[in-house]
Amino acid sequence: MLMPHPAVLSRLLAEYEAAAVHEPADATGEPGPRTRDLAYTLCVSTGTRDVRRALETARRHLADASAAEPGPGAAPVGVAD
Repeated sequence: MLMPHPAVLSRLLAEYEAAAVHEPADATGEPGPRTRDLAYTLCVSTGTRDVRRALETARRHLADASAAEPGPGAAPVGVAD
């Protein structure tokens, strides 16, 4: 499955978390439209159908991407001395 670039996924996750906290609920008590839109985008981006699973998948992907980053001074992959 394709995953968005970690920077894009990180920004999407941060925007969702901020909207979930700061955006007022709609008249029925459901999340507001921006939060719903971001939840949908997270689900599509992570190949899930539930925002809780999407958040878990996004966080796991970001943690994996962070662990795979080469340290300072490391040669790019495929570059030999």
